[in-house]
Amino acid sequence: MKLRLALKATASAIVLCAAAPLAQAEEVEVLHWWTSGGEAAALNVLKENLEAKGVTWQDMPVAGGSGVEAMTVLRSRVTSGNPPTAVQMLGFDIKDWAAEGFLGDLSDLAAEEGWAEVVPPALQEFSKFDDKWIAAPVNVHSTNWMWINKEALDAAGGAAPTTWEELIAVLDKMKENGIIPLAHGGQPWQDGTIFDSVVLGLGDDFYKAAIIEQNPEALSSEQMVEAFKRMEVLRGYFDDNFSGRDWNLASAMVINGEAGMQAMGDWAKGEFLRAEQVPGEDFVCIRFPGTQGSVLFNSDQFAMFDVSEDKVAAQKLMASAVMDPAFQVAFNTVKGSVPARTDISDEAFDDCGKKGMADLAEAAANGTLQGSMAHGHGASSNIKSAIFDVVTAHLNGEYSAEDAAEELAAAVEAAQ
Repeated sequence: MKLRLALKATASAIVLCAAAPLAQAEEVEVLHWWTSGGEAAALNVLKENLEAKGVTWQDMPVAGGSGVEAMTVLRSRVTSGNPPTAVQMLGFDIKDWAAEGFLGDLSDLAAEEGWAEVVPPALQEFSKFDDKWIAAPVNVHSTNWMWINKEALDAAGGAAPTTWEELIAVLDKMKENGIIPLAHGGQPWQDGTIFDSVVLGLGDDFYKAAIIEQNPEALSSEQMVEAFKRMEVLRGYFDDNFSGRDWNLASAMVINGEAGMQAMGDWAKGEFLRAEQVPGEDFVCIRFPGTQGSVLFNSDQFAMFDVSEDKVAAQKLMASAVMDPAFQVAFNTVKGSVPARTDISDEAFDDCGKKGMADLAEAAANGTLQGSMAHGHGASSNIKSAIFDVVTAHLNGEYSAEDAAEELAAAVEAAQ
């Protein structure tokens, strides 16, 4: 407690010394991990929006698509008494920082702008803490997508797979055609992203029991053994150089026809759009086979640290800019995600965006909208890390499917 209060006092002192008068241009230092081409283009929309409001942006990018690296850097900054002003955060990380008392309160702004009426309750679970708004959601990403090179799909028969069996048939055909069937980057969060979809493909109830509720019997069940066996099958369609590859480089393999498809969240669409590809013509977007009707989500949000009074105006301007409907459209049409607000038309979105918005609405109505473990919305950071360790070890041949299920149950129990 003493350390936390000391860090907060130091952070407030630093902010107070650095703050410019309100009559001058305000500045926010923003820590984020949007460093790929499509992500950077999307982030620029927010920068320009803020600049129009008189708030300048000091960029603090941290490479690494899952945010794990960014949270490590953030912890170091806070520990040294020099936190950034605004931080891109996901799910349980937001709750953890709020519980430590570092985040500001956006409740007055949220009430004034009616956020509670337009932000889905599933997102509010991570935007609020102790009934206070502590973050502004930028978007809703969903993670159970596959991105397919249209030419490669046509050469493999032209029909997008809807079941596990159809997926394997298409992957086999792509392999016969001499391309890498499945582009993948061997990083723990990417392994976890595929694992999320594979588990969901075995049923919504199973995903909820194993991932959300962390039921020991579900974690070590025959269904989980089957999930690991399916991961082994998918591993056979990777190329030999997958280890350590960044996700956007795997996307590029699909874009240039070197690979047939990629299992990745909808931020991958930004890479296709940046390459001037058109949904339905150059690439195809589908739900991971076996998961149509269900959505695994994560939501990028901006939380801000508790700062001195003379910096609150800049924070609120940024939060308001994030929630501006025009910005949400401009940002999400570039980023590949869908708006965090439910009162926005899909008119400006392409076919994949329209599908994403429709799928989200369907899943929310049917109770099949669930948080993505791999992206910080299905399990706490400790449990997520424990799952990553087992999934990656198994994918690299350290465990059999049967042993992996037993290891998973033990690792999750130890992390709780």
